[in-house]
Amino acid sequence: MIPLHNCSVTVNSWIPHLWKDGIIAESRFLAAKGLALEAHAALSERKQMLHLAGMSDAAISQLQSDNNLSSLLIMTAPIDGVVLERTVSAGQRLDAAVPMFKIARLNPLILEIQAPLAYTRDLKTGAAVTVPAYAASGKLIAIGRSLTGANQTILLRAVIQQGAENLRPGQFVEASISTGANGGAQWNIPNSAISRIAGRTVVFVQTPQGFRAQTISVLNEGAQNSVISGDLVGDEKIAVRGIFILKSSLMGFGGGE
Repeated sequence: MIPLHNCSVTVNSWIPHLWKDGIIAESRFLAAKGLALEAHAALSERKQMLHLAGMSDAAISQLQSDNNLSSLLIMTAPIDGVVLERTVSAGQRLDAAVPMFKIARLNPLILEIQAPLAYTRDLKTGAAVTVPAYAASGKLIAIGRSLTGANQTILLRAVIQQGAENLRPGQFVEASISTGANGGAQWNIPNSAISRIAGRTVVFVQTPQGFRAQTISVLNEGAQNSVISGDLVGDEKIAVRGIFILKSSLMGFGGGE
């Protein structure tokens, strides 16, 4: 630590009087005043260094008054939280600004979501976000503007306000985001289940008599799966294989799109 008692912060009270009485030259008074300003700046700098090291105002005042540095230093975290990681060991010498502990406030939690670009078209901040497997929920607070280079996804951020105690930092989970597009429900289905017939986009829904063609709207089309909406309940069974046979039966043998 740097001693503070060597840093005088005021010009001796008799120097201004000596200058006013003409006993000393003005140059000497200005030099003494300059030294006092430099000492004040040095004192402020060293106090700030001690603050950054974790020393409290009371400890700094005690050090300045008696110049007695304690062998113990109480470290105070800037937030209330839980220690997630300790990066130092007992007896280790530390340089300035080296982190010793990683502390986090675990409620609420921030959830980062990697979403395909096609699925983010109808997203808006404030949308409801749920993590069904852990009974956690919150809302979307940020939608990224740039794509990640590795997997071409958009980074979304949500704040989990309910059920945050069921989650852990660094945990991988599956989340659902409400878009509310067209005011209806949406489903994610394989592209192999989607057919286009006579200008309509359909899926084949199983019925007691076989299959029927149900018109749908494709909201977001991906490489493997697409997000659709339509007049569906959500518990229907749809065909994902043998689509060509079903299309031929619907259109008449030998028909084409």
